[in-house]
Amino acid sequence: MFNIAIAQSGGPTAAINASLTGVFAEASKVPLIDEIYGAENGIEGIINDRFVNLRNILTDEHDMELLMHTPSTILGSCRFKLKDHKESEDDYKKILATFEKHNIKAFFYIGGNDSMDTVLKLNGYFTEKGIDIKVIGIPKTIDNDLPETDHTPGFGSAAKYVATSLQEIIRDSRVYSIPSVTIVEIMGRDAGWLTASSCVLRANGEPAPHLIYLPEKEFSPEKYLADVKKALDRYKAVLVAVSEGIRFPGAHYDEHKDAFGHTQNAGIGKLLENYTKEHLNCKVRSIELNVMQRCSSHIASLTDLLEAKRAGEAAVTACIGNNCTGVMIILKRLSNNPYRVEMLTTPIENVANKEKKFPTEWITPEGNNVSIDALNYFLPLIQGEPVLEFRNGVPVHFRLDQ
Repeated sequence: MFNIAIAQSGGPTAAINASLTGVFAEASKVPLIDEIYGAENGIEGIINDRFVNLRNILTDEHDMELLMHTPSTILGSCRFKLKDHKESEDDYKKILATFEKHNIKAFFYIGGNDSMDTVLKLNGYFTEKGIDIKVIGIPKTIDNDLPETDHTPGFGSAAKYVATSLQEIIRDSRVYSIPSVTIVEIMGRDAGWLTASSCVLRANGEPAPHLIYLPEKEFSPEKYLADVKKALDRYKAVLVAVSEGIRFPGAHYDEHKDAFGHTQNAGIGKLLENYTKEHLNCKVRSIELNVMQRCSSHIASLTDLLEAKRAGEAAVTACIGNNCTGVMIILKRLSNNPYRVEMLTTPIENVANKEKKFPTEWITPEGNNVSIDALNYFLPLIQGEPVLEFRNGVPVHFRLDQ
């Protein structure tokens, strides 16, 4: 008999708890697994020996169903960067001591790019030292920028929220007779996947957003202004979707970086609002969707949640059933219609510290929109609506502090 540990890391999503549910549900079926621990605040919880026993918390099917539909990370998160063990073994020794203390033989880390760096380093250390502890990565990020996998759990729900919000914004902006421009800033530090996904509204005949700008293409303020003027000639109210990663030439940006060297981007929407006001005689406003787009579970994609759970289940199968370590679960798309994916694994070296950009061939030649190929890619990912439990008129969430 042995125990396992699960942790969550990076930015929250609507589906990361569904992956946790999948790991727990599948591990509960394995007779050799005794306790199933959840580490508080990611790898920091392992280093500091902070665990909760999930068997004592998830006591029945109702608990697991509620957890699956609860947004964000019930175990907490972190943005902690492990040093290379050749530079310092201090944290690795603490992690190993914690695992040995609790007889943990497998560790599942749910996260994005930076979390996979932790999986890579931890697995490398255990392998080099001949330590029999398996480490498995489970993908999660609304940015959809992990390589190898067709898409990432969490992305579909964020895309559904963004599209729904933009549709409601365009309904609001069209009520007045005066021309207007509304600029919506959408998350995507270096890759434009989430902003591009707003094109799914076309499937219902909605022309908005009328313009889409992604960081994969160089941004020209002059070209942008010409695009907006042309759109205003056709539409009374123009909606512009812009990725936060767009760089406005000559603008000053806060270059504060996190532990992994990532800049904290925001503000392009307001910059474009002011620039547009200076050059066009119309009503202009900017909207930053901010954290709401990360884990708004009231408009989650059922497809996304189910795939996130499957990814968690597949991680246990890969680790316990197939004796894998140092891999990440990936989703391989088999077909669009009917939509089908399978769960596979890839060596963590193929993912850690790498990034998948939005395909430039899916950006229109004008650089201000995306193609039908993008629509066909995104549309299956936002399908289905989960049945939520409500109390006093609002959804019920699973909480550890109850």
